[in-house]
Amino acid sequence: MLATLSTLPARLARIVLGLALIAVAACEPVGLTGPGGGSGQRIDPGAPVPVALLVPRSAPDGGATIAQSAENAARLAMADLNGVEIDLRVYDTGGDPSRAAQVANQAVSEGAKVILGPVFSQTSNAAGLAVASKGVNVLSLSNNSSIAGGNVFVLGNTFQNTADRLVRYAVAQGKGNIYVIHGNDVAEIQGRDAIAAAARNAGARVVGTGGFELSQNGVTQSVPRLAEEARASGADAVFLTSGNTGALPFLADLLPENGLTPQVAQYVGLQRLDIPSEALSVRGLQGSWFALPDRAVAGQFAARYRARYGGDPHPIVAAPAYDGIAAIGALVAEGRADALSRRSLTQTDGFSGASGVFRLQADGTNQRALAVAQIRNNQVIVIDPAPRSFGGGFGF
Repeated sequence: MLATLSTLPARLARIVLGLALIAVAACEPVGLTGPGGGSGQRIDPGAPVPVALLVPRSAPDGGATIAQSAENAARLAMADLNGVEIDLRVYDTGGDPSRAAQVANQAVSEGAKVILGPVFSQTSNAAGLAVASKGVNVLSLSNNSSIAGGNVFVLGNTFQNTADRLVRYAVAQGKGNIYVIHGNDVAEIQGRDAIAAAARNAGARVVGTGGFELSQNGVTQSVPRLAEEARASGADAVFLTSGNTGALPFLADLLPENGLTPQVAQYVGLQRLDIPSEALSVRGLQGSWFALPDRAVAGQFAARYRARYGGDPHPIVAAPAYDGIAAIGALVAEGRADALSRRSLTQTDGFSGASGVFRLQADGTNQRALAVAQIRNNQVIVIDPAPRSFGGGFGF
């Protein structure tokens, strides 16, 4: 075990994929756009709709890859629109908030009626603030709900959305006494708070929380305490906010060794447990629950993306970029001049996207249909399918 744990600092030094875009490596947004605004630009539904796509093409550490995948996905969505023309104009934010504000203003001055992107939370926040007074809505590719509101909507799947789905399912299975284990960083604390909010909404009870420092000593020294606290709390479900590229594999090994076995409490992962695929063979994760998009819909999107572009879509930004264009196209197809208004964007029925149905909410966050899955014998088994509509069975 010590040989395995010695890799923990290296693992934690990398940007955790499941958290990377939730807060730009856990940065706080520059400012909030507030609850008002975002009335939306009026359009001519019979003419091509100018849409600005803001991406971090010149940003270091993979900005070009992220930008290209977002643009590819947006153009794939454009090809799926029937009778609606999108005039997509791409702008480079460089991953910099001040530049994002500058190009957002430039895009609007050049005729953009709505902004898709940026990717990171700080750049999205800056772009939203820059164009708020002009009545232009921003459909950010971020999943950081703290920047949502006013004229900024986030398209990425949020911790809150995932927590809501998993906590509701846990309650339905009679496992509503929850203990939360989280790393002591901004992103995982956001995850902890999302689980607590989901518990309040679903009638569950958080019987305890326990944090650990993101280091080798932090994990090894904290696990005995965490396991003991979880057992003493009477929890029948243990929610883990860490991901497979962070501390989760080590927690999954060490917690059962310290008496917190799957027979004592159901393990539930807030992040995807099947990414990377090698994680499916981690012994301590067998039997664990997690949430994922509609596999059939997401698989079709990935296959079409590969067929057109010869590679896999970016796992974080591609689907939201597709969804933004899909939502704009669906609204414009209705032939209304106010298709890009807040009222239109937040229609109750929602939209069909790259990974299933979704809808935007008045507070700027989103709701996405997710399935609940379990790892069994190194395989992903869907135990509660993702809803295909926002009907009574959706749970909202």
